[in-house]
Amino acid sequence: MLRTMFILIALAHFLYGIYYDLSYVVFPKGFFSEASSNLGRWKFLTFWNMILQAVYFTVCLANDFLGSNEVNPKKVPFIRKLKDYMYCSVAFPVAMFVGLTFWGLMAIDRELVFPKALDPYFPGWLNHVMHTNIMIFTVIEMLVTFRQYPTRSKGLAGLTGFMCIYLVWTHVIYFKSGEWVYPVLDVLNWGQRVVFFVALLMLGNILYIAGEFLNNTVWAKELTARQGGSGRKKAH
Repeated sequence: MLRTMFILIALAHFLYGIYYDLSYVVFPKGFFSEASSNLGRWKFLTFWNMILQAVYFTVCLANDFLGSNEVNPKKVPFIRKLKDYMYCSVAFPVAMFVGLTFWGLMAIDRELVFPKALDPYFPGWLNHVMHTNIMIFTVIEMLVTFRQYPTRSKGLAGLTGFMCIYLVWTHVIYFKSGEWVYPVLDVLNWGQRVVFFVALLMLGNILYIAGEFLNNTVWAKELTARQGGSGRKKAH
């Protein structure tokens, strides 16, 4: 019951953030180029992540009622497999990636990622919903719900695929509008951008491995019991 309440709170939190951003955050005409403005929030990884987290916690809610949170069920329902894979491959690493890169760049020079000119139109609490709370909720979710990570190759394939799709999207936006989604890309030449993108992909992989390590540490006893149960089933 407590886990379900947490999931409902997290889901409501992300849905309200998305609703408020779409309904009440309005930038003055001419603030962005027309081509860039037409893409709305969909050009930002932060918004992609908000949608991702909302979808993930919806799957979590469905699993609570239709699936199973047991450590070692006789048959793992599809909704449980989907939930676990989503969390491991994208929900955790992307949430941490968005939060850490945003606040890291803010600490270096906020004009590179969130210029002061945005402050009158984008409330501070919504900024924390999108860039701080995402990390808090995803860590809590790891602590309250058991999961077994997939093979590393499968998990990293999902994460790398997601990040590459967004990377292609940023270039589509640039070639259509002449603007980079994030100001930091304006101060880099093409060689530096390639290095920057590779570094970001590596960071995503590191965060995946960190999530795997943290999960396996938190749930070490349960994972051992699950593996033991699987071994007995095979022997039987």
